[in-house]
Amino acid sequence: MTRKERYQQVLSYFQQNMPVAETELMYDNPYQLLVSVILSAQCTDKRVNLTTPAIFNQYPTPQLLAQASFEELFPLIKSISYPNNKTKHLIGMANMLVNTFNGQVPMTVDELVQLPGVGRKTANVITSVIDAQPNMAVDTHVFRVAARLGLTIKATTPLAAEKQLIQYIPKELVHIAHHWLILHGRYTCLARNPKCDSCALQTMCAYFQKQQKKQPKA
Repeated sequence: MTRKERYQQVLSYFQQNMPVAETELMYDNPYQLLVSVILSAQCTDKRVNLTTPAIFNQYPTPQLLAQASFEELFPLIKSISYPNNKTKHLIGMANMLVNTFNGQVPMTVDELVQLPGVGRKTANVITSVIDAQPNMAVDTHVFRVAARLGLTIKATTPLAAEKQLIQYIPKELVHIAHHWLILHGRYTCLARNPKCDSCALQTMCAYFQKQQKKQPKA
């Protein structure tokens, strides 16, 4: 199977079997999504969704969040991983939104990465989810699944994986392909015990084919 054929088969499968795929983070506007994605770093979406309602209730706008003190915000996110840093990032992010971007979430990667707590992955998530831009956010799920399937080859960093993926995935599918790979990694292609036996991508998966070759012959 050529690499092009692998991409075609994988994408075709997801188009047919997962035509609707979107973030599992709960949000009502770009500001809320930005807060949620910052909090989601090394934390589950489920935990973030349990935490954000109180934040959005108390700080429904960037202007109000910018006025929050560390002592006021920290108790609302103390159950999230790295709460100290994320509290500082959220307040800093809100201040920059207000002072630099007129209270609006910018929609370019270059602008977003200027915000505290926002790296390339987060910027790619915001622009692809809100604006369907062809930006591929590579988190641990995407990085793992893409490598196992054989979509990426010898990609040792998220940026290297991102470049390979956007090279082969049609632009109009990049924003949803991000969710396909995440959800597949979250529920099927698990890190420690991938559910290969029940996975519908067996015939196009480089990892599965390699494992099969290791099996002793009857």
